[in-house]
Amino acid sequence: MTITLRIEKAAHGGVFVARPEGKVVLVEGALPGELVEAEITEEAKSFLRARVTRVLEASEHRRDHFWPEANSGAGGADFGHIELEEQRRIKSEILSEALSRMAGLDLSPKVVAVDDSDGLGYRTRVQLHVAPDGTVGVKGSRSNDVIPVTSLPLANQEINELGLHTRRFPGKKKIFIASSPDSLQWSIDGEIGGSKVITEVVGGRVFDLKPGVFWQAHGLAPKVLLDGVLAHLGELEPGSEVLDLYAGAGLFAANIAARFPESKVHAVELAEAAVQSGKSSAKGMKNLSFEKSDVLVYLRAREIEISTVVLDPPRSGAATKVINQLVRLKAKHIVYVACDPVALARDIGLLREAGYELESLEAFDIFPHTHHFETLATLRLSNLRT
Repeated sequence: MTITLRIEKAAHGGVFVARPEGKVVLVEGALPGELVEAEITEEAKSFLRARVTRVLEASEHRRDHFWPEANSGAGGADFGHIELEEQRRIKSEILSEALSRMAGLDLSPKVVAVDDSDGLGYRTRVQLHVAPDGTVGVKGSRSNDVIPVTSLPLANQEINELGLHTRRFPGKKKIFIASSPDSLQWSIDGEIGGSKVITEVVGGRVFDLKPGVFWQAHGLAPKVLLDGVLAHLGELEPGSEVLDLYAGAGLFAANIAARFPESKVHAVELAEAAVQSGKSSAKGMKNLSFEKSDVLVYLRAREIEISTVVLDPPRSGAATKVINQLVRLKAKHIVYVACDPVALARDIGLLREAGYELESLEAFDIFPHTHHFETLATLRLSNLRT
């Protein structure tokens, strides 16, 4: 069924809100203020989902999508029809609304660019899927259908030149490709090709990453986020302890340990390959240790109070149980790296209720042409609660 809609505003998740006769419709491929025709794709009790099929009155910020496959339903570039500056304005609005609604904060943060490019060719990590006939593509938007692709405009030159997306792999299901300036690796249903490890250099530290270890997809993101974390940490007292929770391969932990050799840095991470990569990259650093553990399990077993925490949780955020443990352990200074604004706002709200004050907040557009972005927040336990 196709309906005509006037779009009101953006909502979290890469969709836009219309309210015909009071019914909420979440629309893909739209822009605020537009009049569109849209096909209903899902009907739930409290809302509908729809996809734009025709634009009747276009926003001044609309542009032709740079990726032809997106018009066939390919996911992964849901803001590709929007001018870059407007993308960032929308993301800033989403962050502001989340902080207001869930944390009671009246702020106007800006999601800023990390370079002056057109937002293409930045991805150093790509996941592809294989259709039953062996054709390679990407998942459809909100779908498990594999949409064939002939180009990967968000991926960097090395991944495009490798060309796995143009080949056929009958009987296979998933392809993962990772690149760095000196290495290129791919995995086809777990079978590794290319480099045995991916080597990344950030902050003067060398990280040799085993297959499957998480690393930021934007080539500039690790340095941007590391610089932000170090700036938000400020100066550390000699002998102080820093916990790096959800530490991955130790991007933050290793560089903090190198910056503050008289501090003790403890990295906590559940993924075995990431812990192994972190330990390998941190050989010789006597003030850095790694522990393979679920973060919540680790915090529940701990009794010593925490001075400083760097927190980089998955998209779902830290959530109530982890936040409660940080409060119990009286973490004085929390630097929170977040990839989901709503999860972050929820957690900031929980921390504010427990006596923490938000000291600073900044946001980076390290996922251009998608609705995703990263936010960096600093919170400190109020003197009234210490």
